[in-house]
Amino acid sequence: MKLKKIVLLLAVAGIASPAFATNGYFSHGYGMTAKGMGGAATAMAKDAFGGANNPASMVWVGDRMDFGLDVFMPKREASRQGSNGPYSPGGIYDGTSVSGSNVFYIPEFGYNKLINPDLSLGVSVYGNGGMNTDYGPGLKGGAMAASFAPSCGGQPANILFGCGRLGVDLMQLIIAPTVAYKINANNSIGISPLLGYQRFKVDGLQAYNDTLMFPGVTGTFTSSQGNVTNRGYDSAHGYGVRVGWMGKLSDTVTLGAAYSSKIRMSKFGKYKGLFADQGEFDIPENYDVGIAVKATPKATVAFDIQQINYANVMSIANGVSNSLLSMMTGAFPVAPNRLGDANGSGFKWRNQTVYKLGTEYEYSKNLLLRAGYNYGKSPVRGDSIDDVSFNIIAPGVVEQHLTLGATWTLANHNELTVAYMHAFSHSVTGPSVTSLLGVGGTETLKMHQDSLGIAYGIKM
Repeated sequence: MKLKKIVLLLAVAGIASPAFATNGYFSHGYGMTAKGMGGAATAMAKDAFGGANNPASMVWVGDRMDFGLDVFMPKREASRQGSNGPYSPGGIYDGTSVSGSNVFYIPEFGYNKLINPDLSLGVSVYGNGGMNTDYGPGLKGGAMAASFAPSCGGQPANILFGCGRLGVDLMQLIIAPTVAYKINANNSIGISPLLGYQRFKVDGLQAYNDTLMFPGVTGTFTSSQGNVTNRGYDSAHGYGVRVGWMGKLSDTVTLGAAYSSKIRMSKFGKYKGLFADQGEFDIPENYDVGIAVKATPKATVAFDIQQINYANVMSIANGVSNSLLSMMTGAFPVAPNRLGDANGSGFKWRNQTVYKLGTEYEYSKNLLLRAGYNYGKSPVRGDSIDDVSFNIIAPGVVEQHLTLGATWTLANHNELTVAYMHAFSHSVTGPSVTSLLGVGGTETLKMHQDSLGIAYGIKM
């Protein structure tokens, strides 16, 4: 009963504190040990976050409970330059917006219990990922939103032509009960049913919800007018599974592999006129392989490769221009190309391959030091008009991450772990999809991030 209350408390804390991410919208690592090693954890057995990393690791970590809190500090900026189309004389829709809301608190929890030397039961509760932006109006010349969003009544426009403030808040929380079993002295397998919860809201997209009137044509971009923007929070639930294997090839070499299915989520009904397929926003399939090598008696080097298949979720992968291209022919979109339709606009994210390198050094009996590097090419590119515009609200563009970490073993044999991450500033520039709306120019997304976390591990 006590454990159930702890899991519920951490889940509620996760709901109240949006989770944010660095590899696309996934986290660079799960658990403070992994976060200090660039996220490399598939072949490591250090804490009770196997449900997030590799379920097979849990049978090797013993009886323990881990509590953690990460302070995440992203900086996001979006700009448009060079617009001078028929609806943007003198570049009045040029401008730069810097997102507010720059500090977030992300809790995590893990528990593991050995039933016998070969079998463990546990649970990991963690923020899988998410995104947050909060832009104010910031356009040259005090452009009015009424140009593209009649319902705004002349309010100052945001960078996507809606009323006033623009931004999203997406949070994904996963509870992963885990069973792990040693099939022999050197190999284990594990399975984690994944119970997903996500929460979402968006404000400031009135231009894609209102009835627009261009010369010779009147209509809307959406299949469900009134279910595009400013509806407050909506939530979705879903399920999936993660399976894993861990094998000790020798006293110095360990291999690991884990696979997570797509988590099929219920639909966001309040935003069925925005996301493709009437509000679908599944959590993508992903998988990892890893190796850990004890290079010296005191130093371990770990390396993971992770694949995240964003392109298998329509609302993430569809082209941004899908719901706008027909404007070139003087007609508003028709099914299946409207926002909310199966072929409606998405974020045009590509699949992402992430490389995670970490090292752990035993400085003394009671102190472990860690460092890591994480690289994943941004799923957001600047190659075409599909790439940048919608990602103003979801600029997951950072690529390189440097991490540091440490664990102190205390007098009571419990552990205090800290981890720091810096995601280096990276920008993506591409042609604006607004050229289809008579605005044009290019747009730039820019982001960098820092995080600092602490965790307490109780050995039972």
